[in-house]
Amino acid sequence: MQRTLIPIGPYQVLGFCLAISAFELLTYMASDLIMPAMLSVTHELQADARHVPNAFNLYLLGGVCLQWLIGPLSDHWGRRRVLLVGCALFAAACAAVFISQSIAVFNLLRLLQGMGIGFVVAVSYPALQEVFCEADAVRLMALLGNIALLSPLIGPLLGVVLLQWLSWRELFLGLGVAALLVWLGLFAWMPETVGVTRHDGHRQASIGFSWQQTWQRYRALLGNRRFLAASLALGLMSLPLIAWIGLAPLLLMQVLNLTPIQYGLWQIPIFSAVIVGNLILDRLLPTHSLPRVVRLALWPFCAGLLALIGCALSGAGIAPVVASLSVYAVGLGMSNAALYRLALFASDDSKGLVSASVGMLSITVMGLGGGLIATIGAGARLELFALFAAFSGLMCLPLLQGLRTRRSRTSASDQ
Repeated sequence: MQRTLIPIGPYQVLGFCLAISAFELLTYMASDLIMPAMLSVTHELQADARHVPNAFNLYLLGGVCLQWLIGPLSDHWGRRRVLLVGCALFAAACAAVFISQSIAVFNLLRLLQGMGIGFVVAVSYPALQEVFCEADAVRLMALLGNIALLSPLIGPLLGVVLLQWLSWRELFLGLGVAALLVWLGLFAWMPETVGVTRHDGHRQASIGFSWQQTWQRYRALLGNRRFLAASLALGLMSLPLIAWIGLAPLLLMQVLNLTPIQYGLWQIPIFSAVIVGNLILDRLLPTHSLPRVVRLALWPFCAGLLALIGCALSGAGIAPVVASLSVYAVGLGMSNAALYRLALFASDDSKGLVSASVGMLSITVMGLGGGLIATIGAGARLELFALFAAFSGLMCLPLLQGLRTRRSRTSASDQ
């Protein structure tokens, strides 16, 4: 890995990367670890089973609620201070579940916990982009993606094991304690990237905050068609996977009557495939441009989703559906970090605000899209899930084609 752009030592770099990785892992583990117990949560709180996907989608939408403000505030106050606030909020929201007594309070706390995703996307991701050069930043983003994927990969199985000794309330309390430890790590090792002169002579200056200027900057960004295409494509490409995470407990444990252990085991091929895609991305980066990587990723991406449509039409069982999702997941892993980088640098505005906008748009697509897929009955039959998930993912193709066309025109105009 090349030297950092911010003047910090190797031990601080290592501690910073570990703390950021741990915080991202916890924000996802807070969802995946509890998924095997969600039917027990709804039963204990005397709520309908429809709250299983609803709670997950609320968690995703929580990631959107404050991003519009978090990004500009981190440009003004600095990334470090804002991320510490976000980590503290996440820890408190996790610990508070221990005393929740109704599904309404539980869902509200899920929304607050989901805001942790917003701090990861709007603060920690730009900080990484500002500390490291482009190639290393994309590699680290892919590595963070792999670490985050450990959550849905091992989270359900780990949740099943821990639930043999702990209640779901105690699991959330443990997540809160772990988040407190991560806060201490961020406090000790996270550098400030705003207002610091880099090794290349560039200075990431802080930006004054005002409501009017913030609104004008967002309005200008939303008028950037290339940025919009990349951000919305990010959300649509991830939507089949998000729909699977939210509906798998219903599809596998309620519809197919599988055990929690079997539910956890069926997650392994899909999320292992995303990790394989991220490893392929790391191999391609030295010799391929980011747009070229995204184009290559579309081969397994589209093949998996088309196979998923075939599964829906033929009434195939769980094994072909998981195999199709796994092929799609390889393409998703190859493209996600590269497309995020393209979206982030589609605008010259400060990266805190741009990253917040990328997160808001992509997570809104995932949250609302996942909620719509659940509402129209995809959790009732495996075939319906396969059909709706596949078509939702393929909707990204016109956006990616438009992104490619606009990039070609921009390159031609620069010559």
